[in-house]
Amino acid sequence: MFNEIEDGIEWRGGHQVVRAQAWGPDGIRVRAGLSVLREDIPGALGDRPPSRAEVRVDGDTAVLVSGGLTLEVTDDGMLRFLRGSEELVAEERAHFWWPGPRVYTSTGHGYYRIEQRFRAHDDERFFGLGQHTHGLLDQKGAVIDLVQRNAEVSIPFTVSSRGYGFLWNSPATGRVELAGNGTRWVSDSARQIDYWVTTGDGPARIMEHYADVTGHAPMLPEYASGFWQCKLRYRTQDELMGVAREYRRRGLPLSVIVSDFFHWTHLGDWRFDPAEWPDPKAMVDELREMGVELMVSVWPSVSPLSENYDEMLRKGYLVATEQGPPVHADWADKGVDAQVQVSFYDPTNPDARAYVWERVRRNYHALGIRTWWLDACEPELKPGHPENLRYHAGPGTEVGNIYPAEHARGFHEGMLAAGESEVITLCRSAWAGSQRHGAALWSGDIPATFASLRTQIRAGLNVAMSGIPWWTTDIGGFHGGDQESPEYRELMVRWFQYGVFCPLFRLHGYREPFSHDLHPGMSGGPNEVWSYGEEVYPLLRDMLFLRERLRPYVMEQMRAAHERGLPPMRPLFVDFPDDTRAWEVDDQFLFGPDVLVAPVAEYGARSREVYLPEGAAWTDPWTGAVHRGGGVVELDAPLDRVPVLLREGADVPIAG
Repeated sequence: MFNEIEDGIEWRGGHQVVRAQAWGPDGIRVRAGLSVLREDIPGALGDRPPSRAEVRVDGDTAVLVSGGLTLEVTDDGMLRFLRGSEELVAEERAHFWWPGPRVYTSTGHGYYRIEQRFRAHDDERFFGLGQHTHGLLDQKGAVIDLVQRNAEVSIPFTVSSRGYGFLWNSPATGRVELAGNGTRWVSDSARQIDYWVTTGDGPARIMEHYADVTGHAPMLPEYASGFWQCKLRYRTQDELMGVAREYRRRGLPLSVIVSDFFHWTHLGDWRFDPAEWPDPKAMVDELREMGVELMVSVWPSVSPLSENYDEMLRKGYLVATEQGPPVHADWADKGVDAQVQVSFYDPTNPDARAYVWERVRRNYHALGIRTWWLDACEPELKPGHPENLRYHAGPGTEVGNIYPAEHARGFHEGMLAAGESEVITLCRSAWAGSQRHGAALWSGDIPATFASLRTQIRAGLNVAMSGIPWWTTDIGGFHGGDQESPEYRELMVRWFQYGVFCPLFRLHGYREPFSHDLHPGMSGGPNEVWSYGEEVYPLLRDMLFLRERLRPYVMEQMRAAHERGLPPMRPLFVDFPDDTRAWEVDDQFLFGPDVLVAPVAEYGARSREVYLPEGAAWTDPWTGAVHRGGGVVELDAPLDRVPVLLREGADVPIAG
């Protein structure tokens, strides 16, 4: 039944094999399958870190101890994780006879629909799991699809209120069911189970352990902590430079400006169209003299009109399909009136990653560009059939969720090889471990409504608990936004007040009546800070200068994210785990240890209730009033002020 292995235990029963190994401090990795376990399936865990393990086999029970985490394995192969004598998470059978906690239902050719079931607890709360639009912070009771979609990001890592972190180390499509009668992880078609469990003396330590095994984010480039200007879209070099020069004329801070899609000749050429961008090198140089970086949109799509398409198809660099030609979506391209059938390149193939980076290096990086927007990198399938894809790394159902992480990896590897020491890529999707490649996540194409803003607050906190410290939204929402509407103008102010305390501070959106009829000649309406009327402009301007004052503090938090895996924006319970009420608050957050942010996300609201975590006193930077923790206060929230409190004694320049 039991065999001792290096720093672990292996159990066999019937055709099943379960292997458990100490994996980092206070961590254990479990792999399970039928007959054999494979080493060639991609995942988020790198090489096994140095671990201290104690293994005991005592008759019908085996015990593996890794720091503060203990795993018990019974002679029938049931697993239970403990911290001391306290059960954290334990397998549970679905039925006393069949099925057991692990189920393998054949989908053919050595692949299985896999289920892994654990015991449920009514009072358990789950945080993380990527980014979703369901509007929940605590996801207990939810069913979460494990699939990549625009604005729905699958990162299968969760932090439990019971004191453990859990990574489902499989990029297979599937779902997790956080139900009242059991927690069940499902892979639609895969070959084995692979997960990792950790514990610690609080959520912050759990996040630190997670970063240790999946990778720490690099240090954020200092320029990236400022304000990013973006819209859909600047059509020409003159238009973009006119906006940058106007920011300078007005004396407004600006760190990044963005050249969005259709700046290229054809999709998949990965170069500027000289008819619209005649001298991009001069543009980059002038922007840098202003202290502004140019970010360019780089899509993973390749049009059959692209100069690279035939070669990439011949070399096998495009994602294959199980049935039909390698076509994955229809999209607009220059030179044709109808949409064309485009393919996606395959970043799980290292040669394909190198091929794409070489064209990016030659056509963008050689001009001085060093900031990348990796849009549509789920990838954006139309129709959404990942089961029809075959990657270099395996079938789409088994490996498809890893696409955005491997795409970011190609740019990270390329930048380092080009001698760059700072890497940031703004991505529309991510997977476990994306952070180690310098991936920043934004929340995708979201509505321009107060309801959407409320959803973003919770989504961003779950991203933070998923190990991605760099996150942002399209300030004002993406889809639409009537610039003449008083409600929308107020939404823009409130979203700016929220965005200034997000890890990245970025304005973007499509400010026309939104249409899905995208075409190369399109351009959204004006979306600069002066575009929303004379009443709104000074309020947005004040937020720009507030962010400038905050930048040293922001970089301190980015240092903590880099070194410790501690996200700069986080739920209250990360810093106050012993405060039971802190685990319930889902519309406030801490920005670093000293700034308590309570965004206003209701139209017309001019005050709001704020919970003050117990164990600290909190100072209102606008009035100087000091409030004791452990209770609720009503704070004024006029349109020119966001409710923000400072931990007593903190020196953070909120009010100037």
